[in-house]
Amino acid sequence: MENETEYLSQEKFDEFQKELEYLKKTRRKEIAENLEYAKSLGDLSENAEYQEAREMQANTEDRIARLENLLKTAQIISGKKSDVVVLGSVATVQHLKDKQESVYTIVGSEEADISVLKISTKSPFGVAILGKKKGEIFSFATADGINEYRVVKVK
Repeated sequence: MENETEYLSQEKFDEFQKELEYLKKTRRKEIAENLEYAKSLGDLSENAEYQEAREMQANTEDRIARLENLLKTAQIISGKKSDVVVLGSVATVQHLKDKQESVYTIVGSEEADISVLKISTKSPFGVAILGKKKGEIFSFATADGINEYRVVKVK
């Protein structure tokens, strides 16, 4: 699971690269300075500033390692036009029960954000819609039961 391919848009890939660069070049220095200051305060066993700086350092190093692995295994999605729902597609779907239409972008799990209607290929909805064409009906189970949708448009 550690080296599983993650699918990213070019924008998200670039965003993660910038974050990694910031963490390595700027954040590490800030934390090192905080550690030096905290050490100067004396007894490390009862030094809250030192403990906090060590925790920040550990969290930052974990994030750096995660980003390095993610970027190393990432595959950029091209956004090629297709009449089939694939990673990177923008799909308009209609809920069959209430006839309400929604537009979702199908993305890798690192980019998924339901608040902006970006759905992961690994979510139940994402798994169900992949490979479908305009007019096809698909369904998936949720806690509320089975949801059925029709693909209205694929971009």
